Amino acid sequence: MEQNRLYYQYPYVKKFTCTVTDCRETPKGTWAVRLDQTAFYPEGGGQPSDRGMLGDVSVLSVHERGGEVEHEVDRPIAPGTQTEGILDWQYRLDNMQQHTGEHILSGLVHRYFGYDNVGFHMGAEEVTVDFNGLLTEKDLERLENEANALVYENVKVRVWYPGEEELKALDYRSKKELTGLVRIVEIPGGDICACCGTHVERTGEVGIIKIRGMIHYKGGVRVSMLCGRRALADYRQRLNDEAELSVLLSAKLAKVPEAVKKLKEESQKQEALAGSLYRQIFSLKAAQYPKADSPLAVFEEGLSPVQLRQFATLLYEEGKGAVVGVFSPDGNGGFQYALGSSRFDMRSLSRAMNQKLNGRGGGSALMAQGTFRAGREEIEALFAGEACNYPNS
Repeated sequence: MEQNRLYYQYPYVKKFTCTVTDCRETPKGTWAVRLDQTAFYPEGGGQPSDRGMLGDVSVLSVHERGGEVEHEVDRPIAPGTQTEGILDWQYRLDNMQQHTGEHILSGLVHRYFGYDNVGFHMGAEEVTVDFNGLLTEKDLERLENEANALVYENVKVRVWYPGEEELKALDYRSKKELTGLVRIVEIPGGDICACCGTHVERTGEVGIIKIRGMIHYKGGVRVSMLCGRRALADYRQRLNDEAELSVLLSAKLAKVPEAVKKLKEESQKQEALAGSLYRQIFSLKAAQYPKADSPLAVFEEGLSPVQLRQFATLLYEEGKGAVVGVFSPDGNGGFQYALGSSRFDMRSLSRAMNQKLNGRGGGSALMAQGTFRAGREEIEALFAGEACNYPNS
């Protein structure tokens, strides 16, 4: 262990004195500073770097380069300057809570299921952990209960550097084969793992471990979680959201899911009714057009992409045009479109018109949809000239 890395020796140090040993400008226009000793943790092992101040200079990020800790700062500091390092302590403590909580969960998954933690990321919104095996919702509930039981027990987190023989005898988790000096983090009853991160001294400081969700990922699962203060903030936000929904739905908090389900059912009924009415309207409008082999362009206000497709399909199936284009203003100075035909390839027509009308979209031989960034007259003129220039589908 390098003696000048205070985050390993004294992970609860919030302020420290140091001397600048090197300062160089980076290609980003920031400055890379090295110190004779530091309490700023460099990014690594899935944990983000610390941030804070060196005197009145902001520490933006910290990285390990060439075996030394390098601090990215917003202004230069002359080598030889003695200064005070001040950590953003709340941010560091948050990261320590997340990292220790992740160890507890990963250790329990390994113990009960034999899965390895194959990916770990501490993001601004949540912590994600990837396991190389499948878990169920019931498994997650059990794991969450046991993880929090370890938090309640407030056991001491042990961090040490075992000798070579002791290391060989340890059954510890590691993502790769390690040699030399290995830092081991042990949570009795929870985990034992090789790790370079920072951790709380006792599990009670994690506060709470909350699993937020799980998805299937690369043959295993990706679990999202939060711990401590961030878990509390997340719960507070969710409760505020639920309270707002309660007001909007005029329902008690406990009845919000039931009210949402009812609202969804009513919405589906209204959508079905609206769809039926639109089909009747489209039939009446289609009856106004004679059957023809020439292209037919129809402009209608307020149609959704689905309605554009429905109307275009009805028109070409009833023979109102060899090629049918239905267009509706998109509210941004352009037009949404649906091009349909049972005789000509709409993919080719769509590509040609997109190119000349600053458009986007595509589809199948029978139907293409998208948006044109052009006016009505320009669209009408180009459609009339292009509509029948493509081979039969």
